[in-house]
Amino acid sequence: MNGGQKLPTQVTYHELQLAYEFFNERLFAGRLPSCLITLQREKHTFGYFSPNRFVSRSEGKFTDEIAMNPSYYGVRPIREILSTLVHEMTHLEQHHFGKPGRGRYHNKEWGQLMLAVGLHPSNTGKPGGKVTGDQMWHFIIEGGVFDKACDELITKDFTLSWIDRFPPVRPTSPGGLRLTGSDDDNELSGSNEDNDDDDHSSSMGYGVDTSTFSLVFPPEEGKETRQKYQCANCDDAVWGKKNLTILCGKCEGNPPFAPVLSKRKQRNGHDEY
Repeated sequence: MNGGQKLPTQVTYHELQLAYEFFNERLFAGRLPSCLITLQREKHTFGYFSPNRFVSRSEGKFTDEIAMNPSYYGVRPIREILSTLVHEMTHLEQHHFGKPGRGRYHNKEWGQLMLAVGLHPSNTGKPGGKVTGDQMWHFIIEGGVFDKACDELITKDFTLSWIDRFPPVRPTSPGGLRLTGSDDDNELSGSNEDNDDDDHSSSMGYGVDTSTFSLVFPPEEGKETRQKYQCANCDDAVWGKKNLTILCGKCEGNPPFAPVLSKRKQRNGHDEY
């Protein structure tokens, strides 16, 4: 039916499953049970682990979930994306074989599990950060077991093929995002507002080769390209480019629509979106 083409859904989940099985063998001695890997657009997070989230309809068996957020695939190197997968795999490991901290607390045992697979826990995502706490990130240990495993996995035969063209944030530097800590995991800063495919395109990829496509970034702070307009009589509202003249076709006399601040701007009291 698809003319022999590989289906995007099959390709995407096959790649994630292959990576899970590869790291399970290389970093966890193959002892991790299978889980259900999903793609979730959870705001402000690269991924998360949820124990016993799914149950088999026919058998009543439970399985854990590891969720990956594809929104950031275009602004992170594949090595960093895979480090999120392994980060969540350590949570799965601790759930089955250790003693997780209360709530969202990342305890010393979890930190040791991370170090064992070549990821250094840090609440800042950089050397010198706290290694335990509610909000925790990590950085890759150069030359560590994860780093070496990635060298083996990421070849011409493996990649993450499908990339979201509309990242919700602009990286502050190539290959990196501005971190703000995490709950269960990998929270970051940036706007998640919708954006249009105009005036925000970039051919400069962060972690990906964008020679054949463009990534569409949200407007920079203070440089919104859309404006909300509202009729003072009937309260009908529209969105459009800035400095438009719009007349109401419903009200007598066709009064002009006036620019209004967004709710977020009004709440914050300054010009943010």
